[in-house]
Amino acid sequence: MLRQLRAVLLAASAFTAALAAPAALAQDPPAATAPARSEDAVWDLADLYATPEAWTAELERLKGEIPKIGACKDRIVADAASMLACFEQMSETQKQILRLYTYAMLKSDEDLSVAENTERKSAAQMLFVAYGSETSWLNPALLAAGKEKIDAFRAEQPKLNEVFGFLLDNVLRAAPHTLTPDSEAVMAQAGDVLSKASDTYDIFSAAELPFPTIKLADGREVKVDQSAYTLYRQEPNRDDRKAVFDAFWGKWKEFEGTLGANLSAHVSGHVFNAKARAYANSLDAALFPDAMPEAVYRMLVAQVNENLPALHRYFKLRKKMLGIEGDLEYYDIYPALVRLDKTFDLKTSQDYTLAALAPLGEEYLNPLKQIWSSRWTHVYPQPGKASGAYMMGAAYDVHPYVLLNHNDDYESMSTMAHETGHAVHTMLTKQNQPFEKSDYSTFTAETASIMNEMLLQDYMAQNAASKEEKLYYLGMALEAMRGTWFRQTMFAEFELKIHEEAEAGKPLSGARMSELYCELLRKYHGEAEGVMKINPTYCIEWAYIPHFYRNFYVYQYATSITGAALLAERIQSGDPAQRETFLALLKAGGSDYPFELYKKAGIDMATPEPYQALVKRMNAIMDEMEALLAQP
Repeated sequence: MLRQLRAVLLAASAFTAALAAPAALAQDPPAATAPARSEDAVWDLADLYATPEAWTAELERLKGEIPKIGACKDRIVADAASMLACFEQMSETQKQILRLYTYAMLKSDEDLSVAENTERKSAAQMLFVAYGSETSWLNPALLAAGKEKIDAFRAEQPKLNEVFGFLLDNVLRAAPHTLTPDSEAVMAQAGDVLSKASDTYDIFSAAELPFPTIKLADGREVKVDQSAYTLYRQEPNRDDRKAVFDAFWGKWKEFEGTLGANLSAHVSGHVFNAKARAYANSLDAALFPDAMPEAVYRMLVAQVNENLPALHRYFKLRKKMLGIEGDLEYYDIYPALVRLDKTFDLKTSQDYTLAALAPLGEEYLNPLKQIWSSRWTHVYPQPGKASGAYMMGAAYDVHPYVLLNHNDDYESMSTMAHETGHAVHTMLTKQNQPFEKSDYSTFTAETASIMNEMLLQDYMAQNAASKEEKLYYLGMALEAMRGTWFRQTMFAEFELKIHEEAEAGKPLSGARMSELYCELLRKYHGEAEGVMKINPTYCIEWAYIPHFYRNFYVYQYATSITGAALLAERIQSGDPAQRETFLALLKAGGSDYPFELYKKAGIDMATPEPYQALVKRMNAIMDEMEALLAQP
């Protein structure tokens, strides 16, 4: 019952591909569906709660409701009617907590400097802990009753099977990993302790790491913090890029020991949880909630390693297009291959996205138009606003909300397409699934949104008005595959290595993590083949990646772009059945395990086929770029 509550904390996603300045288009975009109004730039949260006072009243009510769930402890397995009533009570309470948290999160992210907003979010988070503690007895009680008794209740009360059947199957499946009620209560409370390493990282990296200041070639002085690093690593001046890398990673390197100890503590928490619950290992524990076969994780890593020549081909193309003499360096990954000048304001972004997604049909486009014609999106940057972008759809009885930081560039348009992909997915799921089956996995969620990015990339490239413009969009597509498939899989391989070392009882220091990460950087970037040189100082990059505090989370980005590539290829074939298959995947929500939903869509992620489709796409794009470059 807690998966929705946990998942909502990972709901934010921000995909950035930042290859270059935006490009100039010679042609006009397709006709607009509706002009963007100025008031649409800020969301209206009244659909959640009319006023902050109404939210506070609901908070107090839920504080009183949560303890009432304890009464179910002694009666949930008494009879079928009692079980159904208890499940409905818990489900409704969970749904309202999610709605409460949604408002608090969105209100906080409007302006992070407002203490009242931060306190409201903290109060909502405390309800998660209270709910978890109050229901920690649930799984042990169900398992003690046994499958035979539960199946009899399901036969007596059809709603138990129709609405809560997937939940009950999950509980029974987890029997080998479920502890006694007292032990489950302790594990629930331990969750707060085990999250502290992540909290420490967040505070240190965002507020306390003393970032250096450097002078660029044109005389500008720049404090190289995290946001400046992502911006200035794209500088066209190669000496500036090197200076940015040296300063940024040099500073992280100074804290290698501390950051290593902190991540090691986090990994130890995963190892502790896996052992306490009798999983084979940490990876097994992390994949279990989605019933994800370990073969998928290992197939992803194996396929990426097998297809590193495609990545190396991209790096050689990058070196050629940047005109680099001598060795390609790690700091040469981010600058623009083609620099173009074009403004993609909100209306233009919506028009192009709508045209690009036309192959998905009206059933998909109608919710998209509704999102854009309603005040569900916070569009532009403003002082104090949260950075990045995300879709928040956890409030089941209310439409999704989208946070953007639209800068009128191509990257902003692509991000908007990505996040509205999540929003349409949520709307289609809610239309077709009850609350209890609406919590879809990241494994399928990112496929839905990356699909939009790919269709947009292809549309823009096909309709480019010049060779330079087409090269820009094709380059953006390549960079998306590098960053999402190869880079995220490299992260996944590193994460697996450090957990395996910890499980083998080996000391896991910052220096050892840098050593392991360096081996991967050199392999992925082809140092032995003469493709790219890796400066050992840059091997501290692992310390900068927040996803390593999310427990085998990041691999799902790589599998998602893989699935999206195969689905996009099929949909663009023009076969209406392929479009319907994709829509069925979205409508299914969380009604089945993601691996099984993929198989219903005709994709087996434990086989090489979908990964080969992505490599095929990547090589086809490079073929086209090389042909364009060969033109006079």
